[in-house]
Amino acid sequence: MIKITLPDQSVREYEAGVTGYEIAQSISPRLAKEVLSITVNDQLWDLSRPISGDASIKLHKWEDDEGKHAFWHSSAHLLAEALQALYPGIKFGIGPAIENGFYYDVDPGDTVITEADVPRIEKKMQELAREKNAYKRREVSKKDALSFFSHDPYKVELITDLEDGTISFYEQGSFTDLCRGPHLPSTEPIKAVKVLSLAGAYWRGDEKRKQLTRVYGITFPKQKMLDEYLVQLEEAQKRDHRKIGKELDLFTFSAKVGQGLPLWMPKGAKLRERLENFLKKVQVKYGYDPVITPHIGQKELYETSGHYAKYGADSFQPIHTPAEGEEFLLKPMNCPHHCEIYKARPRSYRDLPIRFAEFGTVYRYEQSGELHGLTRVRGFTQDDAHIFCRPDQLKEEFKKVIDIIFYIFKALDFKDYIAQISLRDPNNTEKYIGSDENWEKAESAIVEACAEKGLNTTTETGEAAFYGPKLDFMVRDALGRKWQLGTIQVDYNLPERFELEYIGQDNTAHRPIMIHRAPFGSMERFVAVLIEHTAGKFPLWLTPEQAVILPISEKYNDYAKELQKQLNKAEVRTILDDRNEKIGKKIRDNELKRIPYLLIVGEKETEEGSVSVRRQGEGDKGSMKVEEFIRFINAEVEGMLEEIEA
Repeated sequence: MIKITLPDQSVREYEAGVTGYEIAQSISPRLAKEVLSITVNDQLWDLSRPISGDASIKLHKWEDDEGKHAFWHSSAHLLAEALQALYPGIKFGIGPAIENGFYYDVDPGDTVITEADVPRIEKKMQELAREKNAYKRREVSKKDALSFFSHDPYKVELITDLEDGTISFYEQGSFTDLCRGPHLPSTEPIKAVKVLSLAGAYWRGDEKRKQLTRVYGITFPKQKMLDEYLVQLEEAQKRDHRKIGKELDLFTFSAKVGQGLPLWMPKGAKLRERLENFLKKVQVKYGYDPVITPHIGQKELYETSGHYAKYGADSFQPIHTPAEGEEFLLKPMNCPHHCEIYKARPRSYRDLPIRFAEFGTVYRYEQSGELHGLTRVRGFTQDDAHIFCRPDQLKEEFKKVIDIIFYIFKALDFKDYIAQISLRDPNNTEKYIGSDENWEKAESAIVEACAEKGLNTTTETGEAAFYGPKLDFMVRDALGRKWQLGTIQVDYNLPERFELEYIGQDNTAHRPIMIHRAPFGSMERFVAVLIEHTAGKFPLWLTPEQAVILPISEKYNDYAKELQKQLNKAEVRTILDDRNEKIGKKIRDNELKRIPYLLIVGEKETEEGSVSVRRQGEGDKGSMKVEEFIRFINAEVEGMLEEIEA
């Protein structure tokens, strides 16, 4: 008999070899119908895999990320089986589950898979799903695996990188794949199928290698779920920050400037500046000092920090100067520079904590296929800060950063978020730098600080930064999509590598602890998420243009121009639309620009010194004297900011 510990810490006994499905059945027949996968001692397994020893388990349904992962991973294999049936001789790369659905990278040879093929691919997947074929796992030797896939160079390459004794195959119907799993018990739960798109993808992300066809898809246990998802997808396309950013004239890209290097237009620059000023004001309140560092640094700087060893191969290549042996890098991160600022003069225990803040632009060479609008770029600005503190100050400083992040989320109406503690992988410690002792202290500090703040947290092992554990805030936007915004990291290692010190109360040298924090993450990514969250309808205190003046005809342009000067002088951000167009068209055009207030002026308004006020999405607000409107809009902004402060 073996002991199985459930999530509520209750313990049940079963015969060795019991499966997750059998455990679910023993708890509840209904649970057995709904369960999709199982975690056994922190490893995700198939429900059909025998458990041979004592274990802690968690059963996953569709509502759980782990359940969806198994569902969509299994669906990727179903897609591959359909493609194999439709395109004889097709070769397969990889086919993982992703956050929403799955994809498979395939090489169809001389055949070209097009959008016209999508309906028959979907039909074939549905046919195969109805066969209710079981997903069967078997372990194979490396020799047998290489022999089985000798016809497929992509699988052979993957197998060559694996260790003998760690290789498993999964079979369903007529399809066999190299895979770790986990998978559903069978294809039966897959009821609704949609192939979403086709794209090109270089094999293993290498631009020098063959471009494969990437087939994206998604599946659900009910047709109603798929229908709802497609409606949400349509709404997401309407909110796409690339589309809205172009409509609102916020940013652009230029092939001549280079891929992944955004250019901020005046309106976008004003929006970004307002966000920066908002955070700067908060940082002053919390005792941060601004610093500025260059866009490049000597290669030696990043060798000292450890960044070059970890990321050098994926960065922009070194810049060689006329001096022999002198190499610089485009700055990939700000923390090494801030360490050198700390080190520039002696520090006392009385000086700590020291908080350096910088909106620092950094550069990382992302593969061209991974670039996406503002969310994945090669040059971006981090709202970066580094806190150097004593051990007795660590938890309090960490909690203050959590307060700043909560303040920002409240200001920008991000209400739905999860705090994720990211720890190192104890089974793969070579990925990280620093001693076990320092890692344990850093991880404990984060866990304790979160508990003291009353945060509901999830824990992800293996997601830590290479120099320290972190707390990431995973935010859901208005469409329920998850984004990583805001991160706090505890770091004992960079202070050691840079030999940072302060003189303690005992008059001897001590090592400070470093906290890395970026509430926005990057300005580019944050603006992209904010655009999609608000559909471009920014809060009144933040929006680049708060009001637009619309003269009914050219006769009233002079009054409109004077009105614009008066409003801008009163710090109401106002533009003028004096085009020779009908007022109905002007109203429609400016509502599409998401400008909150439309001020219509004609003969009556000119004579009275007033404006006819229209609110975006709410309609007419009546006529107001200019001074009255200024008080009205300023009161609305002040009310918003007071609510944030509260």
